[in-house]
Amino acid sequence: MLTVAAAAPAHTVADAPPAYAAGSRAFVADQADALGYDREALAALMADARYQQDIIDAMNRPYEAKPWRDYRRLFLTPERIDGGVAFLRQHADLLRQVEAAYGVPPAIVTAIIGIETNYGGTLGSHRVLDALSTLGFAYPRRADFFSKELGEFLLLAREEQVDPRRAKGSYAGAVGMPQFIPSSYRAYAVDFDDDGRRDLWDSPADVLGSVGNYLAQHGWRRGAPVAAPALLSTGPPADVPVVEKRPARPQLTLAQLAAAGVVPDTAVLAAAPAEDSRAALLALDGEDTEYWLGFDNFYAITRYNHSNLYAMAVYQLSREIAAGAARAGGGHAAG
Repeated sequence: MLTVAAAAPAHTVADAPPAYAAGSRAFVADQADALGYDREALAALMADARYQQDIIDAMNRPYEAKPWRDYRRLFLTPERIDGGVAFLRQHADLLRQVEAAYGVPPAIVTAIIGIETNYGGTLGSHRVLDALSTLGFAYPRRADFFSKELGEFLLLAREEQVDPRRAKGSYAGAVGMPQFIPSSYRAYAVDFDDDGRRDLWDSPADVLGSVGNYLAQHGWRRGAPVAAPALLSTGPPADVPVVEKRPARPQLTLAQLAAAGVVPDTAVLAAAPAEDSRAALLALDGEDTEYWLGFDNFYAITRYNHSNLYAMAVYQLSREIAAGAARAGGGHAAG
């Protein structure tokens, strides 16, 4: 049985609702044995967890609720692009190794790190213990999910020698440079530097390798396109589904789309995709409605964050980073 050690730092917090304390007690009673924790030690750990009202507030105003025209401006900035070019050049050798292992281009991996934590500059200020307990015990809409993630975090803490009282992350409990939730950390993180640990806070090799592995495990296709603007012959055809913010797995082949009057603008692609490539038709609320075709690799990015806005921001940022790196004398196309 794992005995939890060390005292937590003091926190100033809002008054917790009754559900928080009740949820904490139930979690200890239900999960101590399953997680391999001494019951008294787990109770002491959870007594040190703190309800945080600002976490609930943040969950109620997600970035992905914004229209695309506003969401895009958050990430497609000169500073984020320049930072991505510098990050890509700094880690060029590692990124080439990740591409060789998993097929994911350096600019895509870089863009994900850029959007998640501004290239490691913003790893999150909330204790993971506070974030996951707050959401697991006092956020009914997704309480089951986050209470399970709390259990995953406690298992992760044991497996990767992480102090559960001190680890910090986002308001939603995501951790490290790539902002993996604990279950994803346990399932998809890799020890890319072969030092015996999977360290997503301080090991660039593990961080970049884990992003590549995550996308590969979620259907990334080496050398295949991500997205392209859609050219519509007469507007959106009635017999082609149009998706907006919520992702949908590509179902129609390019041949089927072409028969309905929808074709990709191949000027942005390194090579014309095969006619049996599948794509989903997207409509994004930019300054005007933007129509795009999202391929299987676009859908793979949405498995990282279940939002078409997120995947499009990754794609467009990656292209800007790749172009900037090429101008500076290095880098790979984003796809």
